[in-house]
Amino acid sequence: MSNSVDLVLTEAAWAEVSRHAVEAFPEECCGVIVSHGGGDEVRRMNNIQNRLHALDPQTYPRDARIAYAINPRELEAIIREAEANGAKLKAFYHSHPDHEAYFSAEDKAFATPFGEPTYPDAAQIVVSIYNRAVKRICAYAWADNQKDFVEIPLRKRTA
Repeated sequence: MSNSVDLVLTEAAWAEVSRHAVEAFPEECCGVIVSHGGGDEVRRMNNIQNRLHALDPQTYPRDARIAYAINPRELEAIIREAEANGAKLKAFYHSHPDHEAYFSAEDKAFATPFGEPTYPDAAQIVVSIYNRAVKRICAYAWADNQKDFVEIPLRKRTA
């Protein structure tokens, strides 16, 4: 993804990511987008942050209103299924309820647990949502030269 100029989502994928953010509000939603041929498939994932917070509030002080966590087994199963069907992981997405669409330090820590992105070719999409209304959707990609995620243009393919 670091060499990509911009990220293009199908209109259906854009609408589904937005719908997921609205339905999860006031909590953060999360999921992935897999691409096969010219199509995008949105795969919603469960935000397990509340469960982690309840089990260990010291380690996980944030709840799902201001954080998200993806079950690694759920993610692995989606990626295996996508690869078996000839699809590839295109992007991760999550929402920021009552906050702007920026790539936070926590977002970067999730995406780069060992200092480098676990999925360097996958974009990171952040949805800003206020009062169940999507305000802005932004995309970020890993830039090797900066060792950081940088905002990239995000477009909706209407055809």
